[in-house]
Parts: sequence; structure tokens; C-alpha cells
Amino acid sequence: MEQFGPDEFRTATGVSRETLERLVTLVELTTEQNRTLNLVAASTVADVWHRHVYDSAQLAALATGDIWLDIGSGAGFPGLVLAILGVGEVHLVERGARKAAFLGTAAQATGARAVVHGCPVEEIRRSELGSGGADVVTARAVARPDRILELSAPLAARNAVWLLPAGRGAAAALTEAQKSWTLAAETLPSRTDPDSGILRLRMVARGRNRTSPRRKRS
Repeated sequence: MEQFGPDEFRTATGVSRETLERLVTLVELTTEQNRTLNLVAASTVADVWHRHVYDSAQLAALATGDIWLDIGSGAGFPGLVLAILGVGEVHLVERGARKAAFLGTAAQATGARAVVHGCPVEEIRRSELGSGGADVVTARAVARPDRILELSAPLAARNAVWLLPAGRGAAAALTEAQKSWTLAAETLPSRTDPDSGILRLRMVARGRNRTSPRRKRS
């Protein structure tokens, strides 16, 4: 594909120049620290704006909420990108101590409204996310949807939404999740990979789902 950098990102998303500058700061920090921290795959560094920043940013338009929970944040994709975009207060969960430290540094450098939790998600108390829990839960390339639901359901608000990029295996991953969970699901198209999908899950409850998933194309 043609080169996709900061200018192309701004054209595609319409972000302000100030927001773009903050994202540039995140990319620069990620690139500088990647060799020692293995934040993203080395093969994707040259295409970081498309593969990671834009891929993360597309989630901002798919749900709304005051409190977002990003599981397995790593380099901050998608959580820190979403915080920079101003979706709300984003809680970044990263069990690796060095990556969690990186997230803290990056959040401070970019002025993102983010809270870093340097521990497994199982150790987070619901009260740490506010009285109502997380309104939106995200996780990118961390685990299968059924496992993400298992980890995050105790921390989610009553009407929470899950946004889970699922790659080319979106349909199979959703089918697996429905063996243990009742949910309303949509598979939305990815702007960065026409062969991939983003699972948007609502009305999540434990128990086998007996309804068929609904696929939405736009």
C-alpha cells in the first residue's frame, strides 16, 4: 500500500493538529523503546501509523463511555491512542513491569487521560474504575473473546460494550464465545484490513447464547 504517515492519518480521521502532535510523540517513544522493550513486532514499525495508530483509532467511533478499560495495553494500542483522542478516562492494564512503566511515561508525555495498572487484570478491583465499572472494554491481540469476557465481566458496567479486534478469525472466535456467554454481537469491518473484523458485544451475561450473531457491513 501507499505510504501512510501522520498526514495521511489526519486526513483519514480529521483530528486536530494538537492531537496529531501528541500521537507523534507516542509513535516516537514507541520507536525509540521498541528494540529494548519489544513493544510492537519489528516488521510493523515502518507501518506503525496504519498498522497500530489508525487500527486503534478506528475504535473511538464504535462506542461511548466515561470509563474505558484496555486489557493487555502493551505499547498503548489501542488504549493510549484512544485516551489521546479523548474518548474518556482510559485504564491501561499491562502486567509486564517494563511495559507498564513505558505506558506511564508515554501517558505523561502525551497528556493522555489514562490510568496505568501494572498488574494482571484479575488483581484490579471494580472500585478502581469508579462506582459503575468500565463502560467500554477493549483488548487487541491479547486473548480469545471468551477469555477476555471471563477476565473483564466482573469489572464492566451493566450496559458495557466490548470492542475486540478479532482478525480473520472473527467469526470462529465469536462462535467459541457464544458457547459460554449470552450476548448481542456485531462483526464490524476493519478500516485497516478488509479481511478482518471488529467484534462489538453488548448485553453480555454468562450462559450459552442461543441466538445467531448479526453481521453489519458499512
